[in-house]
Amino acid sequence: MADLVRPAEVCKALLAALEASEGQRKRRKRDQTPDAIGLTVKRELLKRAVEDDPEPEAFEEWLLNYPATCEDPELTGPASAMARTVFDEWRLAHSMGEFKKWLDSGAPSEDVGDPNQKSSHSNVREIK
Repeated sequence: MADLVRPAEVCKALLAALEASEGQRKRRKRDQTPDAIGLTVKRELLKRAVEDDPEPEAFEEWLLNYPATCEDPELTGPASAMARTVFDEWRLAHSMGEFKKWLDSGAPSEDVGDPNQKSSHSNVREIK
């Protein structure tokens, strides 16, 4: 595949989007424990992808192997599901112009300016 964006770059932008989603999650009036667990699993996967910086051609295999690296065996199922989601998002960054533009602009969200949100993400990155 030509001109593939490095997975680490896409994962950095996805981390920014994940941070923005915290504002929505905190406003929900229901038990948010499952949301928090899922977001934690995804955040750890994205951080690891940024740290490991796998080659684009090897990213799918890296994601398939990621669940086996989980310290908590109970998280291998959720980690596997999140790995699939991240792979789909990585592919979207290559095939869907609007999604790539959104990531290029720092994955902006209306929640960023929410005063109920603890932090905002101003880490805008350009993905080539």
